[in-house]
Amino acid sequence: MEDHGFTRVDFNEYSDIYVINTCSVTENADKKCKSVVKQARKQNPEADVVIIGCYAQLKPQEISEIPGVSMVLGAKEKFNLMEHLSKLKRDQGPVIYNSNIKETRDFVPAFSFGDRTRSFLKVQDGCDYFCSFCTIPLARGKSRNASIEETVQKAEEVAQTEVKEVVLTGVNIGDFGQGADESFYDLIQQLDQVDGIDRYRISSIEPNLLSNEIIDFVAQSKRFVPHFHVPLQSGDDEILKSMRRKYKRDLYRERVAKIKEVMPNACIGVDVIVGFPGETEEHFLNTYHFLKDLDISYLHVFPYSERNNTTAKKLKDKVPKKIKTSRAAQLRSLSEKKRRKFYETQVGGSFEVLWESNTNDDGMMHGFSGNYLRFERSYDPDRSNQVERLQFDQINENGFAVSKGLKMTV
Repeated sequence: MEDHGFTRVDFNEYSDIYVINTCSVTENADKKCKSVVKQARKQNPEADVVIIGCYAQLKPQEISEIPGVSMVLGAKEKFNLMEHLSKLKRDQGPVIYNSNIKETRDFVPAFSFGDRTRSFLKVQDGCDYFCSFCTIPLARGKSRNASIEETVQKAEEVAQTEVKEVVLTGVNIGDFGQGADESFYDLIQQLDQVDGIDRYRISSIEPNLLSNEIIDFVAQSKRFVPHFHVPLQSGDDEILKSMRRKYKRDLYRERVAKIKEVMPNACIGVDVIVGFPGETEEHFLNTYHFLKDLDISYLHVFPYSERNNTTAKKLKDKVPKKIKTSRAAQLRSLSEKKRRKFYETQVGGSFEVLWESNTNDDGMMHGFSGNYLRFERSYDPDRSNQVERLQFDQINENGFAVSKGLKMTV
C-alpha cells in the first residue's frame, strides 16, 4: 500500500482505510472483530473498513453484516488488496470477494518490518493435518511454500535492515517442502548461511516433524537459538487420538529428552488444550502429571473452544465451562512454577541479550536471551536493538532476569 502512495498510521489515529486482519482459532477472536470495526468507525465514520484473515475466509457473509464493514476478502483475495480497493465505490454497501479455499494454492514468502529488533519471516502457509478441533485447513488451505531459494532471498532482504532477529513462522512450518525435494531441515541449513542476521528463532513446530537432525543442527548452529515451542495439546493418548494428533505422548517425551540432551539450557514451550470433549478428570490428571514431570519451561494454555465444521463439535461428553476454567487455572499455575524453575537453573550463566526498542509505562525495558530468558533494566535508548553479553545474577520481583552490572530502578 505504501508503494501506492498510502502512509501507515497507528490504529487509534484517523485513517482513510482500516485493514483488519482476523483470527479464528478461538471463539473470542471472532467476537473481537465486531468491536474492532466499531473502534475504527469511531475514528473516521467515513472510512473504508476491509476485513481479511481466517475469519473472513470462514464466515464472509457474517462479517459483511457487521455495521461499518466495507469489504471482506478471503484467503486468496487478500493478496490483491489494492486491486479490490480500486473497485470500491462509496455507499455501495459491503462487498465480498471470497474463493473456495481449495483454489488457494499460491504462496509468496514475506516478512514483517517496522520493528527494528525483530522480523517475522513467513516461510509456509496452510495445513494438511485436519486435527478434529481445528478450522485452520478450512481457513488457510493446503500446506504450501516457496522454494528454499526464494525464501533465502527474502531472508537476505531482511539482512539489509537493522533487524537482529528473525522468527520463522507459518501454520505448520515443519511441513516445509511441499512440491519439491526440499525439507525444513534443508531450509534452516541454508538460512544459517545468510550474513547480516544475528539469530533465528523457530516459532512453533509439530513434535512429529521435529526430527533429531533438526535438533542436532540447532545445537551446533551459528545463528539458530536454543528455543523450541512444541505443541502437545494433551498428555493423554486417548485424547490425542480423539484430537487426531499424529503422535503419542511417548514421542513427545522423546523430543523433549533429545533437546535437553544436546542443549541443556534450551527453553521449551508447550501448547495444551483443556476441556476437550470427553476429557475426564483422569485424562486431565494424566496431562497434568505428564507435564509436571517433563523438563519444559512454560505452557500456553487454551480452554477448548468449539468451532463450526470441525469433527470435535460432533463429539459427546462436553466439558462444562466451569471445569475447563478450573483445569486451565491449574495448568497456568504449573506453567508459572515451570518458568520460575527454568530461570533458577540459568542463574549464574552468561547470555547474549537483545534489547527491545520500546519501553514500558514503568520506565523499564526488556530484552531476550537466545534461550528466551527475559531480562529487565531501566530504559536506556542507546541500548535499543543492541546485543549485550550479560551475566544472569538474580531474578527480580517481577520474575525477570537481572544483571547486577545494570543499574535497576524499582
